[in-house]
Amino acid sequence: MKYLWMLEKGFMKDIVEKFPEPRPAYTTISTLLKRMTDKNYIGFNRLGRDKEYYPILKKNDYFTKQVNGMIQHFFNDSKAQFASFFTKNADLSMEELQELQELLNEKMTKKKGK
Repeated sequence: MKYLWMLEKGFMKDIVEKFPEPRPAYTTISTLLKRMTDKNYIGFNRLGRDKEYYPILKKNDYFTKQVNGMIQHFFNDSKAQFASFFTKNADLSMEELQELQELLNEKMTKKKGK
């Protein structure tokens, strides 16, 4: 998905070329593209015998789905447990901690306003 989001659309050879060396085999990429198509993460336009792939699922939606799944399975569906684990184990810089604090303050202000 990462490389397809970068490309916005592309053929299999374009996607494979984005991978660092040693690149995966075309058959491996073909299998992954098929699975992502089956899950409606990506779509394709057929151009002759070739397929031009494009993302259907937006990066933020995909990320949100993955994080929510991780929270559900590893943190007993508790966002607070996840946040606690993340802040204790991520070794955040002072700047990153300040950014998090600003985000929390904004969220709290919005919640109070409701």
